[in-house]
Amino acid sequence: MPRLSAVGISGLQAGEDVNPVDRFAMTPTPLRLAARDALALTELPAKLSAVAALDLATPCGAELALTPPAPLPGRPARPELIPPSQLAQRGLGTREGRAALIHALAHIELNAIDLALDIVWRFAGLPEAFYRDWLGVAQEEAEHFQLLNAHLNTLGHQYGDFPAHNGLWDMAERTADDLLARLALVPRTLEARGLDVSPGIQAKLRQVGDLDAVAILDVILRDEIGHVALGVRWFAEFCAARGLEPVAHAEALRLAYRAPRPRGPFNLAARRQAGFADAELAALDAR
Repeated sequence: MPRLSAVGISGLQAGEDVNPVDRFAMTPTPLRLAARDALALTELPAKLSAVAALDLATPCGAELALTPPAPLPGRPARPELIPPSQLAQRGLGTREGRAALIHALAHIELNAIDLALDIVWRFAGLPEAFYRDWLGVAQEEAEHFQLLNAHLNTLGHQYGDFPAHNGLWDMAERTADDLLARLALVPRTLEARGLDVSPGIQAKLRQVGDLDAVAILDVILRDEIGHVALGVRWFAEFCAARGLEPVAHAEALRLAYRAPRPRGPFNLAARRQAGFADAELAALDAR
């Protein structure tokens, strides 16, 4: 009986048969399982490769009941994770200061990869479009990380050279059992905050002449508007299915989880592009 390569059943010649073991080996890994396994990887090159290799046309395995294979997320040995209050504040007037900022942004993007992978594997029984949307986010976040890390290399550093904090993943753990809380407090709150602060960061980088970093943040801001928009849209859709008013429920979840209150200045144009309603934006701007 002829054996097959990974090209798949479509590569068979007429009349050829398939060994059952080979047929199993050729079955694509469901996307939710692949997301969980990528999340568990500790080596950055392996994780980035696994995310890039995700084929969004593969079946998602929406009904699979998955359990974590190990403590999640998989993390490289560095950077050292410390409380946010212990992170040194550096000015951007020095090469070291700019490197520290780019490192902090790269760390955010790595966490964003993990958050997107986590929402896919953790929550079963959702529409396949939901899973494909967030895996697309994971792939874009991986591209952002690589852009920032490449720029960090030009400043004489690499990811892991500076301490970082675990604030974003802390929220993932706190919302591990509540999909609506995850959507309200990660994309709608923490990631939306990124839309607000990007213009100010870009202005400071422009002042010190780091135009390459400014251009990278242009790419990231454009994509992040789309990521926040997914959070806004899916949160509204799931709220509607449960008879909940999205804006009021988002605020109730923020209070219940003691999440940070949004504070200005707000990037109202970017938030509007991401789907925030005018009434919600007006309430934010009035604070």
